[in-house]
Amino acid sequence: MQRIPARVGDSVDDVDTPALVVDLDPFERNLDLMANAARGAGVALRPHAKAHKCSDIAALQIERGAVGICCQKVDEAKVFVEAGIKDVLVTNEIVGAAKLARLAAMARDAMIGVLVDDAANVRHLGAAAKAAGSTLDVLIEIEVGMNRCGVAPGAPAAALAELVAHTPALRFRGVHAYHGGAQHLRSPDERRDAIARAARLARETRSAIEAAGIACPVVTGAGTGTWQHERDSGVYTELQPGSYVFMDADYHRNALAPDEHHFEQSLYVLAPVMSAPVRERAVVDAGLKAFAFDSGLPQIFGASGLEYAKASDEHGVLTVAAGRDPPLLGDRGGLIPGHCGPPVTH
Repeated sequence: MQRIPARVGDSVDDVDTPALVVDLDPFERNLDLMANAARGAGVALRPHAKAHKCSDIAALQIERGAVGICCQKVDEAKVFVEAGIKDVLVTNEIVGAAKLARLAAMARDAMIGVLVDDAANVRHLGAAAKAAGSTLDVLIEIEVGMNRCGVAPGAPAAALAELVAHTPALRFRGVHAYHGGAQHLRSPDERRDAIARAARLARETRSAIEAAGIACPVVTGAGTGTWQHERDSGVYTELQPGSYVFMDADYHRNALAPDEHHFEQSLYVLAPVMSAPVRERAVVDAGLKAFAFDSGLPQIFGASGLEYAKASDEHGVLTVAAGRDPPLLGDRGGLIPGHCGPPVTH
């Protein structure tokens, strides 16, 4: 059995390390800020749970008005449904008989949505839902700049929507238009322009679907880096930000326009100095196995003159600037992950 690094009531100094910790005050302010911003604009909030994979956090988001959550995997959705979250959108294409059967079975007990970008997948989803005696909500994923999944916008998406609408045991719900690549564009103008294009493609696709006589009540997408643009587009009806609850070093590298909301860092890896062999170098016990490095190195919270320079499996090497006192053995600090999702879900 895995040892528990801390218990309720322990002080920070008693937490065994390296440990992932959440500062609850900024965490809750982040929850409130997003909930109020969506509610005030009359747009639904469906936060993405891939960043936290925690039913308690999902419940806090729903208590604040979220209509449900997003997740990426069938088994993730199952955990949330079993925890009482009854409206889950799987923002992914799902293939394979076993996964489709599990997804369709869940839809007997909850509202389950899923994405499609292929006609064969539509037929397989319909067969699985019919066999399970359930109904799956289906959204057409369109390519809006991510260059990942998604059917072409406009007529191709409308043709797929017609197939969904005429497939028994499936219920067409709308369009999924997520531009993940825009989330970390550094300048406000770049992000605004990218989402303006995505919104235009989503609008054209919705119009093409409605011209075919099919209602398209939902246009969903958005992330922590761009959600204000989707919210204010007049096209999106639902927002899917996820990382805003925690934030990370890479999001903090985005420049913000004066009218863009700022979310606070609430997630840290707590790590002590375990070696300080020379004045210019210190080593902490959080290395490659404590972080994901896809979005760069961690940052050190509130400690000027210290920089996380490199990592090995269980070591993080810090450089110490000439103008500051070197840290001492046992000194603890909070390290901000470059990307918040992977450390949480390791």
